[in-house]
Amino acid sequence: MIQTVATTPFDDQKPGTSGLRKKVRVFQQPHYAENFIQSVFDSLDGFAGQTLVIGGDGRYLNREVIQIALRMAAANGFGRVLVGQGGILSTPAASHLIRSSGAFGGLVLSASHNPGGPDEDFGIKYNVSNGGPAPEKVTDAIHARTLTIDSYRILDAADVDIDTLGTSQLGAMTVEVVDPVAGYAALMESLFDFPAIRAMIAGGFTLAFDSMSAVTGPYATEIFEKRLGAPAGTVMNGTPLPDFGHHHPDPNLVHAKALYDRMMAADAPDFGAASDGDGDRNLIIGRHCYVTPSDSLAVLAANAHLAPGYAGGLKGIARSMPTSGAADRVAQKLGIPLYETPTGWKFFGNLLDAGMATICGEESAGTGSDHVREKDGIWAVLLWLNILAARQQSVADIMADHWATYGRNYYARHDYEAIAKDKADALMAALRDTLSSLPGTGNSGGTVKAADDFAYTDPTDQSVSRNQGVRILFEDGSRVVFRLSGTGTEGATLRVYIERYVGPDGDLALATGDALAPLAAAAQELADIAGYTGMDQPSVIT
Repeated sequence: MIQTVATTPFDDQKPGTSGLRKKVRVFQQPHYAENFIQSVFDSLDGFAGQTLVIGGDGRYLNREVIQIALRMAAANGFGRVLVGQGGILSTPAASHLIRSSGAFGGLVLSASHNPGGPDEDFGIKYNVSNGGPAPEKVTDAIHARTLTIDSYRILDAADVDIDTLGTSQLGAMTVEVVDPVAGYAALMESLFDFPAIRAMIAGGFTLAFDSMSAVTGPYATEIFEKRLGAPAGTVMNGTPLPDFGHHHPDPNLVHAKALYDRMMAADAPDFGAASDGDGDRNLIIGRHCYVTPSDSLAVLAANAHLAPGYAGGLKGIARSMPTSGAADRVAQKLGIPLYETPTGWKFFGNLLDAGMATICGEESAGTGSDHVREKDGIWAVLLWLNILAARQQSVADIMADHWATYGRNYYARHDYEAIAKDKADALMAALRDTLSSLPGTGNSGGTVKAADDFAYTDPTDQSVSRNQGVRILFEDGSRVVFRLSGTGTEGATLRVYIERYVGPDGDLALATGDALAPLAAAAQELADIAGYTGMDQPSVIT
């Protein structure tokens, strides 16, 4: 029996850069999840009888919302749903499943790197048929519908068994519970030289991978331990838990400090890595050598040809505007285009679909390629391992060689978290008001050469995205970027990106904090961060 349930709109369901993210208690309100899911369906055309993919990162509320989504998909006319066993699908694995199955789209249930649990975060994101996040025209339509919705459709039926592989019926719709790991692992094996990596590990190479009690545990165990032969225990925190074991599953130097400390110890493994809540981000640390996400993107692009899947070279590199310019120099040397986009993986999707770019990356620890339409944490780790196996060098040696060739972009991101939204908006508005007067002025960072609010014209469809972040560019090539994040669930996060370039003949061994100290002081002066937020130090530095 299909029920039509009367409802009233919620005024807070505008999707951010990666879907709708709120506290669990918000999603538990009567009709809240149903309103958003129905608004997604109401914003789409032509899905009758088509396939939908549903899965998530296993966080608290994941299983309950999957059951709601299944009954609503059946009531709205989908012909088949593919759901990951146990409700599990990493975000890149969901993207691959959408693409490989010819699905109409997918619902990815995750709040990415945000904490999980009854008092923490939950999220829903719609991905389109190319496997990538819905473009702005779709998310704008979804938001508009959330403001006018007056009913939703749902099947009156018992819960579906999502723990047993196989097929069942839900009304007129087929539900197929699939292995969430197998197809993705096969894709990885087709891209990388598994025999070479396996031989490197058999020869004594040691690694540590922290799944942070999040979704990548089953993927990492299958790939690193079973297929590549790493010893049992190589994958740490490998069981996905609804509250991520009380971890904050963000693979940065604050929340993955245990891994960092292990990699800086005298008896450190050769290679360390971590991924986040939904499996799309990565942390790379060699023995005694942390690799920034911006540098990682540049190194992966410069060496991708060493992996079988990229032996023919790259068509182009894309990076988000706040990401450092390290990849730009690689693109220049390779003679391929470099695309600078706004933050948000959906901006890379058009470039990948058009065959204009092969590898993409964001400073927020997201890197990926045209194999899916999401960033992909395990993919990045495997490409690093392939490079290490091919070059027979340590991470530290590879980084030293890279900087000696291209120079070094000293880089850091300063996050000021949980700021009152009105204060954050006022800070950005005041900063934008000063832009025209800044060129030619001086501050602790030096003389300002140019200042603007970044706008992007998509080369594939000519769509324009404005107000994507304030850039302050200095005469010596340094820069400071200010942007409000769209990935949090509480208050606002001000992100300040600080970058200084030193050429191959310069000092490549400075401590990052020392190299960037004048620019960090300039950021405070330019935006009066302490005055607007009451914070004289960032919450997190990465």
